Amino acid sequence: MKLRSPMPELTGATAWLNGEVTKEQLIGDKPTLIHYWSISCHLCKEAMPEVNNFRDQYKDELNVVAVHMPRSESDLDLAEITKVAEEHSITQPIFVDSELKLADAFENEYVPAYYVFDKSGVLRHFQAGGSGMKMLEKRVNRVLDEARKEEE
Repeated sequence: MKLRSPMPELTGATAWLNGEVTKEQLIGDKPTLIHYWSISCHLCKEAMPEVNNFRDQYKDELNVVAVHMPRSESDLDLAEITKVAEEHSITQPIFVDSELKLADAFENEYVPAYYVFDKSGVLRHFQAGGSGMKMLEKRVNRVLDEARKEEE
């Protein structure tokens, strides 16, 4: 997915955990961070406290949506996804992408992966892998600063 692309529709979930959101609910109000993770991904679990910190620190200014992307057959167990999400305090909506429909729409092959959309739903930053949370934070803050300036 190229920078400046519009956010794809959030369709094709095999399940939603912690509530369901639509693209329409995410656009117009505030920027959005969509992060891909998997229960079999060690790096995802390591990064989760920082993702949760983002969610909590910017809860009034940033939408956060998790997407569970399976990497193997064992990643398809909804009870296990639910259990791991609870263990890692993932309280934001979780799109369970067991058929990889959203991953295809995002052209995403990675976990963890992070997509930052501005409040109009345009992709402003993408990064994959376990490192670089500082860079992600910079990009999120840049988009938040723009959103704040628009409101002034």
